[in-house]
Amino acid sequence: MSHDPPPQRSEDLSPPPPEDLSPQRSGDPAPPEHPEDLPLTPAARRRNRAVAMIVLVTVWVLLWGTLSWANVLGGLVVGMVVLTVFPLPPVTFAGRLHPLPLLRFTLRFLRDLVVASVQIAALALRFGHPPLGAIIAVPLRVRSDLNLTLTAEALSLVPGSLIVEVDRDAGILYVHILGVRDRAEVEQFRRGVLELEARLIEAIGSAQELRLVREHTPPALEGTSR
Repeated sequence: MSHDPPPQRSEDLSPPPPEDLSPQRSGDPAPPEHPEDLPLTPAARRRNRAVAMIVLVTVWVLLWGTLSWANVLGGLVVGMVVLTVFPLPPVTFAGRLHPLPLLRFTLRFLRDLVVASVQIAALALRFGHPPLGAIIAVPLRVRSDLNLTLTAEALSLVPGSLIVEVDRDAGILYVHILGVRDRAEVEQFRRGVLELEARLIEAIGSAQELRLVREHTPPALEGTSR
């Protein structure tokens, strides 16, 4: 007797609403949810435009797939046009680059790309057993626009995961993932997202952001390698 394969499903496995992770002492004014909404100084605006230009040039070179002076100059021209005609909203970069953690983040990201690609290829070759999918909510600890954007982009670049929605006020990413079979695997993926956020903050975050991540590390992540 033949058995039909289980239908593909998509679940919404959302955790409880996140607690307020903003460090605040008694009597202190409440810190803003999004520092990007505060007025920027001229120096901060120039720095943000420089960071945005570097990102746009990097994306342009990656799209062409070849690092050359022509592509870099072309990226500069495109970046200037984009920033002039379509000014981006201000995103404050409060941290600094940490070379060694940045290298660790890059190497781990490349490893995740390879591993995820092999896993997705294996799922595609499993005929008669369509992979199960789920939509999960992952509350981040650092709720800045920059961290939400970079974490979401890093997740979307890894095969098998895709950002479907971002709750900016609550700092929650809603991620669609493939190949999960039970809630334990869902929680494992959620912990992986928090590890990704921690590596990102260690690479480019500020001291306050790094302290916030370390003070609110879930018990399952304590002592793990980043």
